[in-house]
Amino acid sequence: MTGEQISALGPAFSAYLKPFRDDFVQERSVEHFDAFCLGLLGDLPRKSVEPIALASGTAVRTLQAFLTTSTWDHDASRDRFQRQIAQVVHEMPRDSLGVIGVIDETSAAKKGDKTPGVQRQYLGCVGKVDNGIVTVHVAVATGSFRSLLDADLFLPESWDEDRERCDRAGIPDEIVHRPKWRIALEQLIRLHRNGHRFDWLTFDEGYGRAVPFLEILSSIGQNFVAEVPKNFAVRTRDNAMSQRADELLSGLAAKGGERFRLRRETQRDQIWRARQQLVRVGGRSLMLIVAINEATGEVKYFVANANDTALSVVLQVAFRRWTVEHLFRVAKQEVGLTHFEGRHYVGLMRHTILCLLVLGFVSIQTDRLRGEKPTADDGASLSGVERDLRCADDSSPSGSANCACRGRDPLSSTAKRASDAIPQKTAA
Repeated sequence: MTGEQISALGPAFSAYLKPFRDDFVQERSVEHFDAFCLGLLGDLPRKSVEPIALASGTAVRTLQAFLTTSTWDHDASRDRFQRQIAQVVHEMPRDSLGVIGVIDETSAAKKGDKTPGVQRQYLGCVGKVDNGIVTVHVAVATGSFRSLLDADLFLPESWDEDRERCDRAGIPDEIVHRPKWRIALEQLIRLHRNGHRFDWLTFDEGYGRAVPFLEILSSIGQNFVAEVPKNFAVRTRDNAMSQRADELLSGLAAKGGERFRLRRETQRDQIWRARQQLVRVGGRSLMLIVAINEATGEVKYFVANANDTALSVVLQVAFRRWTVEHLFRVAKQEVGLTHFEGRHYVGLMRHTILCLLVLGFVSIQTDRLRGEKPTADDGASLSGVERDLRCADDSSPSGSANCACRGRDPLSSTAKRASDAIPQKTAA
């Protein structure tokens, strides 16, 4: 984002930040909040404390203290942000799919062993096991709007087993190791409390293979489309032997299935063929779907609990997950999501929450900013919604039938991983 664009957005950005200033006790903390958020929105190549402090004329140690030790309620800021985006989403025009929640994670390579949660683990940002941290997120996508809504650090078991190490990193006793799907479930409950309702949830196989997660979502009436590994265990009926998903529905079977065209704004159209079959998982009926990319031969497996919904709609929801990948790129490149440099958990979480807050402002302003961006500018931006997935042999737009319902209230009670060898119950 250029300085000229930031200047033009100044009044709107100031108005956007104004409600959050109530979360600070001291006026100087408000000033640091404004400076840090402006630094995240600006065009600094690195958006960690030191460059933001130098650009704003603030002492580096002062801004470091703002993130780590100064008194302000960052949880309240996160909740306020979520309520604000919920209102924005409520006022957005709906497409045929309604409001989609996307669960995903991102990672950042980190050196050393002092950053909270750092260890050798699978990092999607490098596509292999490496030293770094992982954060779990929920995003929202509706029509042309999308935004990250929440973020939590994944704390590995090795950290949880060493509470002295956690104390040195400022990790509270209540922050313990939880499977990533449990973190996501806690985020969904929090988002519900702050006014978010999702017509659909979608997530990748890291969460899809957690059968308890699928059972909980089904029990509360939350529609989902989950990618699952090819060895995901299913049954054709309750008393039948379990089978791998790829044994019941092979990629070859998908080749003879229904044909769909996926139109994307920044890439070539993709043609997928898909076939579905009703199966039993954890005592519940789910729809198992196998889809194959005609050009590449890539095969994907999904399960969905909206068994009466058209396959075209289910696939639209499944592939809408790609929007969060673009959000992560924007969050990392333009608002410094992974630029945190420090050894303190509170500082990490405050940095992350402020990044979400600034990204939310960018999301709200997207349509106008896109109109101002020159054609030659190929930098990261929040592009418009991907076009609907439709049957390649059908000229009518898909999703006209069996469209998602609006205003669901299911929570009133409360990069490809190498995971084929992991039993699906492991995530429980």
